[in-house]
Amino acid sequence: MSVVKELIRTESDGTISFGDYELDQKTKKSDFEHEGDLYKVKTFNEITRLEKNEMFVYESEPGTAVSHLKETAKGMEFTVEGPEDAMITVEGEPETDYVIFIDNVRRDVQKTNLGGKVSFSVELAGKGDVKVRVEKEA
Repeated sequence: MSVVKELIRTESDGTISFGDYELDQKTKKSDFEHEGDLYKVKTFNEITRLEKNEMFVYESEPGTAVSHLKETAKGMEFTVEGPEDAMITVEGEPETDYVIFIDNVRRDVQKTNLGGKVSFSVELAGKGDVKVRVEKEA
């Protein structure tokens, strides 16, 4: 995987990819339509943020490139890449336990607050693509 030069795109499998951590200045793309929803991405080397219908979906510090983001009834999954380790925050349901999987290894369980956000760190430096799955605990 590499950065998404067009900032956000739809993949052939129906998922979306977004983010360009190589940019030195914050760059935005709004009103990207995908499956009836409107997405907005802000990205550069310090942060990558994705919103859907003006609601928070994903944020990383520093910036990352995300491929094949897929939201499911249980949560979301995606592949992430970046030049250094990143703190990632994703949207979930309020006051719900979520299990974090990194490269298919169960890593952590977190309960969201009233805002529904789940935050975790991912080691990216020198690793290339890292698969992430965040799903409600059964």
